[in-house]
Amino acid sequence: MGQQSWHGPALEPKRHQVTSQDLVADALLERARKAPSRGWRRGLHGLTGGSVNPGESAGETREAALLDRIRQPIPAAYRIAFLSLKDGVGKTTTTIGLGSTFASLRGDCVIAVDANPDFGTLAQRVPLQTHSTVRDLIAAESTIRRYSDVRAHTSQAPSRLEVLASEQDPAIAEAFSEDDYRRVIDILQVYYNVILTDCGTGIMHSAMNGVLQLANSLVLVSSPAIDGARSAAATLDWLQHHGYGHLVSRTVVVISAARPGSGTIDMTELTNHFLLRCRAVKVVPFDEHLAEGSVVDLDLLRPATRKAFVELAAMVADDFPESAGRHAVAEWR
Repeated sequence: MGQQSWHGPALEPKRHQVTSQDLVADALLERARKAPSRGWRRGLHGLTGGSVNPGESAGETREAALLDRIRQPIPAAYRIAFLSLKDGVGKTTTTIGLGSTFASLRGDCVIAVDANPDFGTLAQRVPLQTHSTVRDLIAAESTIRRYSDVRAHTSQAPSRLEVLASEQDPAIAEAFSEDDYRRVIDILQVYYNVILTDCGTGIMHSAMNGVLQLANSLVLVSSPAIDGARSAAATLDWLQHHGYGHLVSRTVVVISAARPGSGTIDMTELTNHFLLRCRAVKVVPFDEHLAEGSVVDLDLLRPATRKAFVELAAMVADDFPESAGRHAVAEWR
């Protein structure tokens, strides 16, 4: 007997019920490669009138992936606190650099709040547009109805980052309490998607309890030196022993170089130490523009510094609620 063939409805594969949901653009469109934006690839694309398109380089593809991470939507205001027990390690500079990066690359509103009770200098790093402080915003709380009412109390950098200054009168600044900080955040979270708080070096002052309780994540700033690293490690110890262990695991450590040169510190060893305790580590190189201690303009940063802040922003954004678990976060360069 020859081979038998069986046909009939009993052996036919089960048909999928086709609906309009199956008609997706990605399956129908033959998408062209994205044109390269720089280098020999861009030159070749231009010389051939677009007929030869080598596509984006690996570097451009990587940058696009970073931007996707930074620009992802946030369902509610995300609050980042910047800490350092040691003064002069670049905490305020890191706040401005990261905040400016978020503001320049995202389409929503980003603000940095100076919660330093001891003559905070955050507002000195952006062009001064108002003399209002956190105290003035609290006093105006009952009259705030729209974004423009809050904007009247902030100064804005070229990057679109807004800054709410601390009180400069030491008598008043000392009275800035946990309740005051909570009232400020209650106002801001209605109008801003990313809220950065530049804290003082004293971890025991009144407002700090509110800062830590409201923070979604921390950025801990250290210098590439023994004393700076020990202070940063001591901060993590304090957090762990005072009920904030959940924030330690969501902390991104920034090692900020305040002077040129690598020194004698083993950066790999230092980085690995913090990676055992925290979510990610990023080294921000020395930059002459940041070292001036004046208004920060992202366009004046060295390319390596600008790149470091973009990568730092992507690391921090990996913890945004919409992206939990999507990306590897224990990265550093």
